[in-house]
Amino acid sequence: MKLIAGFLIVAIVGAGAAGGALWWLYLKKPAQAGGAHTETVEVQPATGKHARKYLTLEKVIVMLRRAPGDTESHYLSADLVITTTEEKEKHTKDHLPLMRSIAVKALSSYPMDKAQMMTVDQFAEQINTAFDASYAKEKAEKPFSEVMIGKLIIE
Repeated sequence: MKLIAGFLIVAIVGAGAAGGALWWLYLKKPAQAGGAHTETVEVQPATGKHARKYLTLEKVIVMLRRAPGDTESHYLSADLVITTTEEKEKHTKDHLPLMRSIAVKALSSYPMDKAQMMTVDQFAEQINTAFDASYAKEKAEKPFSEVMIGKLIIE
C-alpha cells in the first residue's frame, strides 16, 4: 500500500512539474518581453514562373564498392527530389538523364562501410557538390536550386 502511494505521489509531482515548465515556456515568456503582441502572418505560396516545383528522380541504384575480401555485393538505392521553379521546370526535366548519370557517378564511389556511416544530409551534400562541379565544368547554369534525398536504402 505504501509503495502504491509513493508511486502516486511521484506521478502527481512529475505531472505538476511538467505542467509548470510548459506554462513557464509558453505563457510566461511573452509576458516577460514587455507584453509584446505577436501577430501571425500567413505567407502565401509563390505563384507564376517563380513558384517552387519539386521533381522526383526515382530509383537511382548503384552497386557500392567492395572492401578487400568482401564477397557480397552491396547496393544503394536513392530517390532524389529536385527543387526548381515553374519557369525552369521543363528545362530541369530535360536534364533528368544527365542528373541521374551524375548521381550514379557520385554515389558509386563509396565503399559499404563508409556509406553506412553517412547521414542522409551528408549524401545530399555530396550529390549537390557533384552537380555543382559538373555544371561548372560544362560552364552551364543549373536549372534547379537543390537536390534532396527522398528515400535512401543501403543493402
